[in-house]
Amino acid sequence: MSEGMRSVSWYFEDFYPGQVIDLGERHVTEAEIIDFARQFDPQPFHIDAAAAAGSIYGGVIASGWHTCSMMMRLVVDGLMAASSSMGSPGLDGVRWLAPVRAGDTLRVRYETVKVKPSESKPDRGVVWSKWVAKNQHGVDVCTIEGMGMFLRRPGAAGDA
Repeated sequence: MSEGMRSVSWYFEDFYPGQVIDLGERHVTEAEIIDFARQFDPQPFHIDAAAAAGSIYGGVIASGWHTCSMMMRLVVDGLMAASSSMGSPGLDGVRWLAPVRAGDTLRVRYETVKVKPSESKPDRGVVWSKWVAKNQHGVDVCTIEGMGMFLRRPGAAGDA
C-alpha cells in the first residue's frame, strides 16, 4: 500500500484525556548506541568504552537523542503509521531520567493528556501527549511531552 493510500485507524476523535496506549518495546545494542553517537552525539561516554568506564556513568550509555529517536520509532510503528497525523508543532519538554545502556529493553507508552478541536480549521484537532520510556526494570528513562495535529474523522466536523 502506498504512503498516500494507507489505512487510517486513529483519528482525532479516538483520543481522550487519560488514555494510555502501549507502543511495544525495543532492545538496545551497544553497536547501535555507538553508531548513532558517532554520527550525531560523539561525546566520549557514548562512543569510547574506556572513556565511558571512567565517567560518572561507568560505561557506554545511549545519547538522549538516540533514546528519543528509538521512542519516536515505537510511536510511529505503534500509532502514527495508522493515524491521521499531520505532524507536530513541537515539544514542550524532554527529560532524560536514567541512562540507557546496551542490553536494555525499552517499553514506550503514549498517554493522552488533552485534546482540543481546532477553532479555525474544523477538519483537525490537537492532541497533547506524554510519552514515557521504561527499561526492563520498570525505571522511567525518558519522557517527552508535546502535541500532535490529527485530522478529524470524515463527517465528524460537519463536512459532507
